[in-house]
Amino acid sequence: MPPRANVKVVGRRHEPEDYRLRDFLTRVAQPHDWYEAGSRQADAVLAAAGAPDGPLPVVIEDGQVHRGTSVERLAEAWRVYARPKRSHYDLAIVGAGPAGLAAAVYAASDGLSTVVAEIDVPGGQASHTSLIENFFGFVDGIGGAELARQAGRQAERFGAELLILNGVVGSRLEPGAPPVAVLASGEEISADIAILAPGMIWRRLDLDGVEELLGHGVYYGAGRSEAVQCSGEEVMVVGAGNSAGQAVMNLAQAGARVRLVVRGDSLAKSMSAYLVQRVEAHPLIDVRLRTRVQELHADAGRLREVTVSDAGGRVERVPVAALFLCIGGVPRTEWAAGSGLRTDAAGFLLTGPDLLEDGRRPGEWPLERDPLALETVVPGLFAAGDVRHGSVKRVAGAVGE
Repeated sequence: MPPRANVKVVGRRHEPEDYRLRDFLTRVAQPHDWYEAGSRQADAVLAAAGAPDGPLPVVIEDGQVHRGTSVERLAEAWRVYARPKRSHYDLAIVGAGPAGLAAAVYAASDGLSTVVAEIDVPGGQASHTSLIENFFGFVDGIGGAELARQAGRQAERFGAELLILNGVVGSRLEPGAPPVAVLASGEEISADIAILAPGMIWRRLDLDGVEELLGHGVYYGAGRSEAVQCSGEEVMVVGAGNSAGQAVMNLAQAGARVRLVVRGDSLAKSMSAYLVQRVEAHPLIDVRLRTRVQELHADAGRLREVTVSDAGGRVERVPVAALFLCIGGVPRTEWAAGSGLRTDAAGFLLTGPDLLEDGRRPGEWPLERDPLALETVVPGLFAAGDVRHGSVKRVAGAVGE
């Protein structure tokens, strides 16, 4: 999506849908000015646009006012939301994370008619990462959303279709017939070969009040669009992986005072060494090891404080403006059992050699050959990236697959 000029947004920082819109604009790299509803600046912007009243959020661009808009309505107006150009493809890819986008680049460049269906924006969980510094070839690092955006453009340049915000919501897998996918827009597409690369969703924190406070001070992921709003505020990040490390660095560099809460006794067990060194050296970051979140405290529907406890039994109630949960992910495979696909105990898709039982092919396998390396129990249906059992949960691993 080419950037649009002079975009202004009037909304409420702590409303979930307003945050979702701001997050969408940040991840698609759309420059915009944010005005908090009710402020003098926001009132002046609305008055100048001839929209002093009406539902929020409001997006204003040259000559147009989008009142009470949502991600989906704005994407439709900006023609980001895409529908398939044909009903059958050589290759259909579910998911536009690093694995899906890489598959699209290579398939389309070799002349295959290729379509990628993505329920969100390109990048998967990587799009929430402020900076990827250990991906081959990017000496100064690259933002996850920026990497995905460039990969998407590269795929489209070779002729692949990217169906943004139009993911797969249903499917039909019939023996001897091409797989059929039902899109959110209602269209059905089929393909000779399909690659499942839907990636992961954030693991949920099992704690009272979390769901009610989502978007009201509690966020899953690194909160790229929220970081600049947190300047001068006390915030908390929960997690110990690279996503948590990048989140605390991004927040601290924006001027927030950050507590990093870690259940384990060392950051080095799950975070890259270069990040550990930066996190531990930053004056605005306070690392709390062997510590857990015990309770959330809200006032007027917004998060105000978090109670944490450490291994020594010390309990502390900490004032915070925002809580960011970067506690890993679970695969997007809740649909797999109904499709006849095999998963491991954690829900990751089994492929290739992992399908063999004592060296024998699974009973439902219909061909006189073993499943190929990344092939699922359905011939011609492959899996790649984080969703696959045994995959390396890194961007480079997903791209390689």
